[in-house]
Amino acid sequence: MRCPFCSCPDTQVKDSRVSEDGYSIRRRRSCPKCGSRFTTLEHIQMRDLIVVKKNDVRVPFEREKLYKSILLAVSKRDIDADKVDQIVNRIVRQLESGSDSEIRSSTIGELVMDELLALDKVAYVRYASVYKNFTNPKDFEDFTAKLARKK
Repeated sequence: MRCPFCSCPDTQVKDSRVSEDGYSIRRRRSCPKCGSRFTTLEHIQMRDLIVVKKNDVRVPFEREKLYKSILLAVSKRDIDADKVDQIVNRIVRQLESGSDSEIRSSTIGELVMDELLALDKVAYVRYASVYKNFTNPKDFEDFTAKLARKK
């Protein structure tokens, strides 16, 4: 693994930890040349996935983009980053275990919504506001009213 600071090609693993769900490994690394430390994360990738956007444009699936969108929804909530990792791992496993390598973006959005609803209602509403493209306060009112009725 190349050092992101000085590009030294030989870094050393100082610590490795398997995630709670067992599907990823977090490695703490050190560069012998510049002394910098950094973390890498390894995941199992069973196959390449393609996301089909609403306008039918096809783009490669990016695990990091999924992670960041969920992290944004849970920001300033009392939710551990490991929980976000677990959610991303579950969603990616579901997508990779499906029969189709092309997945509609709406399918990914619904999987995220299901996970966030089970995890945190505020994060769920935050994600929904972007995913469902809320344009005014009434959209929030209607959505939260539906959420309250589901209880």
